[in-house]
Amino acid sequence: MKANTVYKRAYNHCLDLLTARPLGDWPCSEMELAEALEVSRTTVRAVLASLTQNGIVDTSGNRRVILRHPAGADYFPGVQTESVAQVVERKFMQWVLQGDCRPGQMVNGAELARLFGTSTTAVREYLTRFSHFGLLERRENSGWIFKGITADFAAEIYEIREMFELRSARRFVELAPDSPAWAELDEIEREHLLLRDDIDARFSDFSALDERLHRLIHDASRNRFMRDFYDVIAIIFHYHYQWNKRDEKERNLVAINEHLDYIAALRTHDLRLIDMKCRAHLRTARATMLRSIEVGPLSGAARSDED
Repeated sequence: MKANTVYKRAYNHCLDLLTARPLGDWPCSEMELAEALEVSRTTVRAVLASLTQNGIVDTSGNRRVILRHPAGADYFPGVQTESVAQVVERKFMQWVLQGDCRPGQMVNGAELARLFGTSTTAVREYLTRFSHFGLLERRENSGWIFKGITADFAAEIYEIREMFELRSARRFVELAPDSPAWAELDEIEREHLLLRDDIDARFSDFSALDERLHRLIHDASRNRFMRDFYDVIAIIFHYHYQWNKRDEKERNLVAINEHLDYIAALRTHDLRLIDMKCRAHLRTARATMLRSIEVGPLSGAARSDED
């Protein structure tokens, strides 16, 4: 399973490299490609065989030739290329958003490892990252305490989020027209439209879609610090969205429309318009989070009454 994941991740990475190269001769040895992909030459040979089978590269004879640039459909889905750390990240996000986690609640690393199907070491390393930002506090018995967030802390997070996202959005529009990121943006837009058409029944599905859009944009930064920090941003903003259920459907509908405006702006490559739409959406997200902090989490009974 691990080797298969390494292969799929290397294959996707190789597709990214080919996207940036012109069609025609590809003077790259197996050793050079192994170094670029950070995998063994055995994995490189498997990648090259798949590229040939899929009609992307011709490896017959003594030369390699790029026949066509990769399309979105050529990539393995992201969930199939996740590292252990990425699996923990995704499952922890789902657990927080669906598990009614509250300030002061104990978080048991061993229980999370069993729930996620991963090692306790992987969970502990992930939780340690969040402790650096004051979101979790380590206890001597190997447990953790999930801590609350103040308005001042939220304001600091928002300031960083705005800087990082604006920078990432500018990098996003610099991507080549045939970059898979544009195809992913098209798919995300399509899912926004479907969700908006069925908002009464599916409004709670927005959080996952919101995370996909903003992570796609942050990934364009090609800055590991920005991408890593987005994990913290996502947890804080999405977590607090879950607190106040009173107008969740209405808030999510507003955010969907703001996302669609933001996506349309990205396609124009107009940096002033992109900045305007991005700032407008982030201001709305900030206001929502601050209201949630002020109101505080609803009790289970209160949420039932709201529903």
